[in-house]
Amino acid sequence: MKIPIKIFSFSFLFLLLLSPGVTTYADIYMYIDEAGVIHYTNIPTSPGYKLYLKEYPKYQPGLCFNDMYDHLIIRASKKYGVPFQLLKAVIKAESDFNTRAVSKAGAKGLMQIMPQNFKAFKINNPYDPSENIMGGTRYLKSLLQQFSWKLPLALAAYNAGPNRVILYNDIPPFKETEEYVKKVMRYYNILRKQ
Repeated sequence: MKIPIKIFSFSFLFLLLLSPGVTTYADIYMYIDEAGVIHYTNIPTSPGYKLYLKEYPKYQPGLCFNDMYDHLIIRASKKYGVPFQLLKAVIKAESDFNTRAVSKAGAKGLMQIMPQNFKAFKINNPYDPSENIMGGTRYLKSLLQQFSWKLPLALAAYNAGPNRVILYNDIPPFKETEEYVKKVMRYYNILRKQ
């Protein structure tokens, strides 16, 4: 009689995990190897990895992702090979989909591009959603390549600048940057599950 109970329990658990209403969460782990190289992963492959960022399931009323610019985000994603969900998460964190957003530092538009980067990323009008998304995607892709597609480092560089990430060889210890990386990662994980 014990075997059917165990099978039932396992089957029930298996079905529960596969049901659409169940959400899983991804934590980020960090490991520094003998050469001092920092490795990030969501699946630790050795006991040397330590928890770096814990993703907590949070109910957030009012957390919504505007779909007005999805066609532009899809185009940029396909052109530059940056995941659609990542681009949308960055836009949510940067401007909350406000094309007229301007930061205290002077960053403009959906992806909050700094004026000194307009020319390099072919942006004539930072408030034009298409130009801003294409330019911001170009910039984010360059950071992903620069930091070997280590997403937390690329996001930190997007927020604080690549030189600061290089200086610290990690996410700079600035509260704003640390919170920014966590926020974008949270949005990215939510969007990947939708």
